[in-house]
Amino acid sequence: MTSPQKAKGNSWERKVADHLTALYGEKFLRVPGSGAYIGGMNVHRKETLHEAQVRSFKGDIVPGESFPRLNAECKSYKDFPFHQLFQGSCKILDEWISQCMDVADEGDFNIIFMKFNRKGMYVAVQAQPNTSPLFFTRNFNYGSAHHGHWFIMDYDLFWELNADKVRDLCK
Repeated sequence: MTSPQKAKGNSWERKVADHLTALYGEKFLRVPGSGAYIGGMNVHRKETLHEAQVRSFKGDIVPGESFPRLNAECKSYKDFPFHQLFQGSCKILDEWISQCMDVADEGDFNIIFMKFNRKGMYVAVQAQPNTSPLFFTRNFNYGSAHHGHWFIMDYDLFWELNADKVRDLCK
């Protein structure tokens, strides 16, 4: 039987996949097992899989056909220590970023979809030279000790401003 926390996470992954499917008109799916097949301690499995298989098991979302560079993690939690962002170190966010980057390949568009009870939905996007065409407003710039800078922004506003640009960056 699935735990309530796991069911909550699965539901968020499906919601993100459904949103991306509607936004781009191609099928996005949640990864069975939430990306654990090649994530974390299983990252060595990437060596024995072909590119399409790696893409299918990377992160929490199986991207649409024209999004080969999308690497996405989904996190749904009761609460989030926003105050730690201002203190310069947020352990839970650093863990999520590391999970995302464990399976990332060079040139990937790395994004974390976050949902917190009664606080809203957000995205965290890795700042890279290729993300410069993205538009960020009312955002927070977070410096990860091991994975550089990330922009955190409201989920809906991010997609409103950047849907076409994300498509281009994921090709």
